[in-house]
Amino acid sequence: MAKSFLLFLLKFLMILLAVVWVAIWVMKPTQIWTRKWKEAEDAAKATVFGPNGLDFAVYSFPIIASVMLGFVYLHFKPREQRGRRRRVSWIACLSNPIVVNRFVGVLSAMEAVLIFIFIVFLAWTLYVRLSNDLKKMMTARPLMKLNIWQYVTFRVATRCGLLAEACLALLLFPIMRGMPVFRLFGIQFEASVRYHIWLGTMMLSFATLHGAGTLFIWGIKNMLQDEILQWQKTGRIYLAGEISLVAGLVIWITSLPQVRRKRFEIFYYTHHLYTIFIIFFLFHTGDRHFYMVLPAILIFVIERLLRLIQSRPETCIVSARIFPLKAIEVILPKEPGLKYTPTSIIFIKIPIISKFQWHSFSIASSSLVDDDTMSIIIKCDGSWTNSLYDIIHGMPNAGLEQRAQCIPVSVEGPYGPATTEFLSKYDSLLLVAGGIGVTPFLSILQEISSAMNRFPTKIQLVYIMKKSSSISILNSVLPLLTNKNTKEFNLKLKIYVTQETQSGATISETIHKFSQVETVHFETGRVTYSPNGHGSSLLKAAIIGFTSLLFFVLLITFSHVFLPRPKKGSAKEKNASSLVNLILIFAFFLSIIISVMVFSVLRVKGLRKHHEVMEVKYKGKEMQASSLQSNRNLDEHELHFGARPNFNDIFSKFPNETGGSYVGVLVCGPEKLKESVASICRLSSQGSIPGAQRKKPYFNFHSLNFTL
Repeated sequence: MAKSFLLFLLKFLMILLAVVWVAIWVMKPTQIWTRKWKEAEDAAKATVFGPNGLDFAVYSFPIIASVMLGFVYLHFKPREQRGRRRRVSWIACLSNPIVVNRFVGVLSAMEAVLIFIFIVFLAWTLYVRLSNDLKKMMTARPLMKLNIWQYVTFRVATRCGLLAEACLALLLFPIMRGMPVFRLFGIQFEASVRYHIWLGTMMLSFATLHGAGTLFIWGIKNMLQDEILQWQKTGRIYLAGEISLVAGLVIWITSLPQVRRKRFEIFYYTHHLYTIFIIFFLFHTGDRHFYMVLPAILIFVIERLLRLIQSRPETCIVSARIFPLKAIEVILPKEPGLKYTPTSIIFIKIPIISKFQWHSFSIASSSLVDDDTMSIIIKCDGSWTNSLYDIIHGMPNAGLEQRAQCIPVSVEGPYGPATTEFLSKYDSLLLVAGGIGVTPFLSILQEISSAMNRFPTKIQLVYIMKKSSSISILNSVLPLLTNKNTKEFNLKLKIYVTQETQSGATISETIHKFSQVETVHFETGRVTYSPNGHGSSLLKAAIIGFTSLLFFVLLITFSHVFLPRPKKGSAKEKNASSLVNLILIFAFFLSIIISVMVFSVLRVKGLRKHHEVMEVKYKGKEMQASSLQSNRNLDEHELHFGARPNFNDIFSKFPNETGGSYVGVLVCGPEKLKESVASICRLSSQGSIPGAQRKKPYFNFHSLNFTL
């Protein structure tokens, strides 16, 4: 009872602080806020904290505290136990697709609502700001002796800069891999990346309008040469804004798919220009505006450094299996106590291939099944993956004197949403996978078979592949298809081979044909367990809180030491803008460095206390065949050649085959596959009333991305 009240209180405070932060953004453009804020600043000047303390406490602290409470909530929140079936809620309806479009992909009702609210907020901010500017134009002499259209153009350009600032305040949250808000809502990191892309595109669009409009007016008034290279002592620093804009445009251009996927190193290096972009953004806008975007930057830098510390220890590949379709399964050691949810991902770096490239892969194994290892399956169709395939495939055969040398690997993660929570609420599951997209479903099936009391046990897997050789990837879940001892677990498999035509071939015959899997064991000796996790949620909350408090104390201290005390009635802008900004930057980086040093010491002590290694003996390379190649129970499942699945037929028959009325539909594969399933899912659920007694089932759609 006490724990339930604590969870309720944490959730309430977390939501309240987030709402307060949003309300500040909404109220900030109004005249009421401007007057009240001026009074608050005048009162703060007489205190030891000063205006800097007020800015941080009002603009930055609410969302930082909300994130900290989110981590604490995740720590105390228990794993969902499956009891009686939950009724369909209106929240579930909001997670279903409402927009299916090739330009934006699949958008849920919740996403559409949030996008609409954000656009309304931007329109509100622009309207209120321009209304105030027009009122000032009527009562005061226009700036730079501009006529009406020039003045309006100049003010629109200026206010576009504020819209870019609003986008920047949210830009970094979606790419924080351990952010609690995405884990609480079951959003995968790969899916949240598109929010980062949208926000970045909007931000640079507004910033470009801001810069181009300002330069246009300067050109008309013959002020371009005088203003464009100005580094003002107080107020806006124009040159800093130009540098920031150029850095942002370079990042955006090199982030386009044409560059990112073909020239990853260019994308990787230029993306680090975000440091230049943020620093010169501070010098351009000033510290008062910077406090609005500080929370995302502070938490992002902390998380990035914690990830860097976690990924520094290297481990080795224990073994690898080579499938006939030129795919490999890589087995990595892990700490026995490390638990992760299905559909979690890890990022790996192999220095002998590239010292900088990190690649994300869905974990194909369950932590409930494998205590000491975790596996990922890699389809080799790119330069990096082909290099890994060539290294592993070129290892010596068993019995030769030459040994398969250790392949060092750096691991980051695992990261994953609370998958078990949204899986446990369904009566049955429909899993649709295309090609290598079946990988996350392998971990789901293994987890469900090991903990059937918490999950739906009526499952249908629709697996679409180009060549029948891809069936070998299912090797880890084949025992689930033939286990007749457990009647509670019911897995139905439907395989569609689209680019081959065979008559009369059965699943058991196809498995027998591609049952030979080449296995490579590596000479690793005593391997340190890795990954060993990225810290508890409580530890993350403590580090964010400690860093924020330390930054606040250092900022106030340095302001009193290096900034002269303003005389009564004087303005804060009498101090040089560059000096104020340098103090903020110095306090920021010093607080980050101290916090990371403290975390590193604690982590080293923890690793020494729980240091464990595993013995791995070299066995060379060998051929292994599936133990199920002659099991005729496999032929009860469906195998289709030369055709794509008819989803209308599958959705119409699914309720009769499983008996479920609240169906979770999970899709992982190419975008066209997701759009097709989303459209059918939306049409199939139309007219279904959540919570009502009905015969028509309700299909709840979830998309699992597997490419960035």
